[in-house]
Amino acid sequence: MDKLWAPWRMNYIKNSHKEKGCFFCAFRRQKDDKKNLVLSRSKHSICLLNKYPYNNGHLLVCPNKHVKALGALSDVELLDMMRLLNGMQLLLQKTLKPEGFNIGINVGAASGAGIPNHVHIHIVPRWNEDTNFMPVLFDTKIISQSLEELYAQLHRNIRK
Repeated sequence: MDKLWAPWRMNYIKNSHKEKGCFFCAFRRQKDDKKNLVLSRSKHSICLLNKYPYNNGHLLVCPNKHVKALGALSDVELLDMMRLLNGMQLLLQKTLKPEGFNIGINVGAASGAGIPNHVHIHIVPRWNEDTNFMPVLFDTKIISQSLEELYAQLHRNIRK
């Protein structure tokens, strides 16, 4: 049997069911953005790297307000979140040069949301070659860059 080294997954396996509360809200209150992989903050929203990404550059954007649905946000909060989403998509385009994006909003547990009571948006960069034989034949996705390296790369481009 072939093995794929992905040591960051062990933290998810051991702790995903033990986490109490909402990590979006916890990271919003905390100031250690590098540790929490927070890339950007706006007046009403926050953007961070997904610690368990579907693809390299997978980001999460969410409102600061802990709400279950988009309808619970004001127009100002919605616009702020969309502007942050747009800025982060442009950052990913500039930095990673993907050929497309999957952008999806998670609302509720049935959507697959790990945090079902805090609406959030996934931005997943895509490349024509990112679906290769590994997922097709072995049901295994390869993430080609460490979160720390990607965070530093994106953070450098935010400051430019």
